[in-house]
Amino acid sequence: MAAVAAVLLVPTGALADAVSPESGGSPNANDIHSLYRILLYVALFVLVGVEGTLLYTLIRFRRRRRDQVPAQIRGNTTLEIGWTVAAALVLVVLVAVTFVELPSIKNPPASGPDGLAVARDGTLYASIDQPSPPGGKALRIDVNGQQYIWRFTYPNGAYSYTRMVVPVNTTVILSIRSQDVAHSWWIPKLGPKFDAIPGYTNKSWFKVPRPAIYRGQCAELCGRNHANMVATVHAVPVAQYQAWVSRQKQEIQQANQQAVQQRSTQSPIPG
Repeated sequence: MAAVAAVLLVPTGALADAVSPESGGSPNANDIHSLYRILLYVALFVLVGVEGTLLYTLIRFRRRRRDQVPAQIRGNTTLEIGWTVAAALVLVVLVAVTFVELPSIKNPPASGPDGLAVARDGTLYASIDQPSPPGGKALRIDVNGQQYIWRFTYPNGAYSYTRMVVPVNTTVILSIRSQDVAHSWWIPKLGPKFDAIPGYTNKSWFKVPRPAIYRGQCAELCGRNHANMVATVHAVPVAQYQAWVSRQKQEIQQANQQAVQQRSTQSPIPG
């Protein structure tokens, strides 16, 4: 029973990849995973060193007889300077490693030679913009959070709900926003969470190297049906993506035309 209770109490997202964030879907997710592991190993080294020294001291210098008075020591200058310098060196190493890894996490890379090449459209945003990948080539998709569904709008005007389709080996830059309440875009294997806030455009990116399907959901409590606000990213070959987005646009246009025709043929309601 205790084991079952522990499983229910511990969130599965916190145990992604056992002890670190999920990875394997995009370079930025992989770099976050690597940085997290490095920091974790350094922290574990410090933990073992400090706790090991504490346990050794407690055992080595414990009182062995009831009438024994342990040695009364009033400080050790060499030891105190040593652990202060060691702690400072650990912080320097962590800062250096973090700043080395951050550019590859934040800045989108170039699309691969077999990826989809889409020129930047020059749209301006009233927010801190995501840096452009080298050469300015990327597929830009608008992600709009709505209670309780995600809407994805593609450069040709096509859109889809819940299921995002992207070409492989292509840098995909997301413009993330909300039209009602605060949401949070999160596909664990493709990178970190990004808030979708009304009136603000947030940016993220990913680059999927091979065909795959990745699942996620809104990570911000946004109302009674928050748990149903799921999303999937389908990475497909470039030719398949181009055929899909073209077909999607045509089907939307046809549906709009049919809706107009139906409204025009309906008889007006008598006053």
